[in-house]
Amino acid sequence: MLIFKVMAPLVAGLVFLSVTFPYSIAADTLNPDQPLRDGQTIVSAKETFALGFFSPGESKHRYVGIWYNKLPGGQTTTVVWVANRSSPLSGTNGSLELNGNGTLTINSMISLPMTMVALTNPVAQLLDDGNFVIRESNSSEFAWQSFDYPTDTLLSGMKLGWDLRTGLNRNLTSWRSKDDPSPGSYVVSINLEGTTQGNLWSGSTKKWRSGPWTGITFSNVGEQPRTYSHRFGFVNNKDEVYYMYNTTGTQIVHRKLVDQSGMLQNFVWIESTGMWNLFLKYPMNECLEYSRCGPYGVCDINVWPICRCLQGFKPKSPQEWLLMDASSGCDRLTTLDCKNRSNGFMIVTLAALPETSNAIVYTNINQDECRYRCLKNCSCTAYATANISGAGLGCVIWVKELIDLRMSSHPTQDVFVRLMAADLASISNKFSKKSQTKSVVLIIVFSMAALIIPLIYFYSWGKKKMIQKDIRGNGEFELAQLQWSTLMVATHNFAMTNILGKGGFGLVYKGKLAEGREIAVKRLSKNSTQGIDEFENEVTFIAKLQHRNLVRLLGYCIKGDEKILVYEYMPNGSLDACLFGKEKGEHLDWQTRFHIIEGIARGLLYLHQDSRLRIIHRDLKASNILLDIEMNSKISDFGLARNFGDCETMIKTRKVVGTYGYMAPEYTLDGVFSMKSDVFSFGVLILEIISGQRNRILLSNPHLYLLGKAWRLWNEGKVLDLLDPLISNSFSVSQVMRCINIGLLCVQEKSEDRPSMASIIVMLSNDDAPLPEPKEPGFKAIFSTKHDAVSNQNDLHTFNDITLTEQIGR
Repeated sequence: MLIFKVMAPLVAGLVFLSVTFPYSIAADTLNPDQPLRDGQTIVSAKETFALGFFSPGESKHRYVGIWYNKLPGGQTTTVVWVANRSSPLSGTNGSLELNGNGTLTINSMISLPMTMVALTNPVAQLLDDGNFVIRESNSSEFAWQSFDYPTDTLLSGMKLGWDLRTGLNRNLTSWRSKDDPSPGSYVVSINLEGTTQGNLWSGSTKKWRSGPWTGITFSNVGEQPRTYSHRFGFVNNKDEVYYMYNTTGTQIVHRKLVDQSGMLQNFVWIESTGMWNLFLKYPMNECLEYSRCGPYGVCDINVWPICRCLQGFKPKSPQEWLLMDASSGCDRLTTLDCKNRSNGFMIVTLAALPETSNAIVYTNINQDECRYRCLKNCSCTAYATANISGAGLGCVIWVKELIDLRMSSHPTQDVFVRLMAADLASISNKFSKKSQTKSVVLIIVFSMAALIIPLIYFYSWGKKKMIQKDIRGNGEFELAQLQWSTLMVATHNFAMTNILGKGGFGLVYKGKLAEGREIAVKRLSKNSTQGIDEFENEVTFIAKLQHRNLVRLLGYCIKGDEKILVYEYMPNGSLDACLFGKEKGEHLDWQTRFHIIEGIARGLLYLHQDSRLRIIHRDLKASNILLDIEMNSKISDFGLARNFGDCETMIKTRKVVGTYGYMAPEYTLDGVFSMKSDVFSFGVLILEIISGQRNRILLSNPHLYLLGKAWRLWNEGKVLDLLDPLISNSFSVSQVMRCINIGLLCVQEKSEDRPSMASIIVMLSNDDAPLPEPKEPGFKAIFSTKHDAVSNQNDLHTFNDITLTEQIGR
């Protein structure tokens, strides 16, 4: 028998059906003598859901499905269930039939999966919660229900998990693509091993886990936003193990789905806008990716590097850790030996319990008994309380390596990790010596001050020479220093066929290390006007920054005049190539473009506000946005970046560096830059992504300037004419217009009128948030200044697409 599943859409949450439904048959029911034919629908009593035949996206195949029909504030065609997802029909002559014994078939051949039923007077009914049920006409009990066979969508009242009496396992499975609802690569399921939890799988690889149920919530999920709160719970008894949420009796319309990119997403319907709003998704950051730091490695998204070993442990492969690959995890400093009882426990407060699928669970013992049982078991590596909701009962004992440990600013659970006495003593000594160390440090600092001050001058003079010898991040990080020979082998002697691109810095090559890891090798051109300052800048900043929307620096190499940086490899290249290259617009549907815009915004917010440093990028442009295998956007090239002090709001410079077309007016004209300068560049990027057009500055024809064109179309009420013709019809008009509005707000002439990146994130993620009307973009002044600059023959240097202007003061 076939398992039939479904899709709900990306980002905006819409699936556009390629057909319309001309009429519905009587009410919300299907009887044995009344087949449902292609072109007909049945609609639930309150018209919330409809059931019928449809073709998703550009597919020509026909499927039987259930979709939202009408919601407060508007209508939608969001599909939530598909019957024949693996057995599509090729024509429009299909029919869904309820047989006299209570079974469902499509075209009298395709049977839906169901338990054997023997009904005498069956009826099939579509309910207002989206459940399609079969029952006796005079009974309210269901003989079969679609809720037992979910697709990629979990609705209120649906169970995710197991019926242990029948062996029924209710999973969510993604669509293969937006046009193909057949089972995709990603599955969300509830496991039964250890402490039960939800898992997100990609094939046989675990991608994310919910963490165990704490008695309050799943430990890796946390609290739901109050605005969209709903009742949810977890049942675990001898008959059933399942998760379910319920919004019955509320005004909330909410759904969860696993999409084709492998994200578990949460949507809520916003009545005021008549649109879906995405408010939560998992995994939302790198530390939520499963086992990001390997066994005994701890992930903390708020520090750099994000991976470290537990105290009493060391990296298993130091070389891989230096290359920012911590997946091999950590080894103990001292091997456990429980025979002589020379071991104890170190307390680690974590955001969630480590992986528990291989743990031993005791349901009714306290923490003291839990400790005792761990000490008696020579295989025990750690223990913790299972339930933290008040009683504190329950015990989890790990007998294998600890995997998937994560820190958080809001830690929830203590884990007691077993260590040998020698390692415990070294940890204690570190703390006991702290107070003594402080006084010693103060004496040393004051003693050395007289020596350090005279050296400042010599440091300034000699830093360009020093960087050729070594690069270290003032004690906070250490990058891998790769051998020249290693990079020669990896790039086939820097072969022309390995060139990925070219910029002001020099050439970028694709490489492959001996262990198989693909890398991008950025080689500083010996003749480049961007030199050691930019090289040092890149290393200083990007090595200290860690975010899923920033490109990751893996290491460096210096050999004579050669200066090289090594990055993670981005399979989909640059946004510039995708938007304007030979294969222009390929894979860039509207959902992908919106996903890229969101990623750039999150990366900029991290730079401006959430990182340990406050960074102004100063060269944000399409060629500096790279795309990984899942089309996640990553900001790159920090050679021109500047660090802002806590009290600084803007800086004025005599050396204006950047790329015309992306530079804010105040920076171009007066050398003044701030976070709002990056906001201007981001606005240009939004308009380029939407239009598929470069923001070229053509002195001979200013009307072709993208900002001017967008402003004119906005005022004429024809702003959708800006949309790239390559974008198909599967887009939200209101979402596109909202993005154009945000883009125009970002490129306003006065910096104080532009929104902050924090405000932009809110604007992008909340469709019901009102937007102000934009003022005129800052493009007229740029044109006049460009004419002046040429006529006054200022010192203007141009290489590739980078323009450096030496300002003589204003």
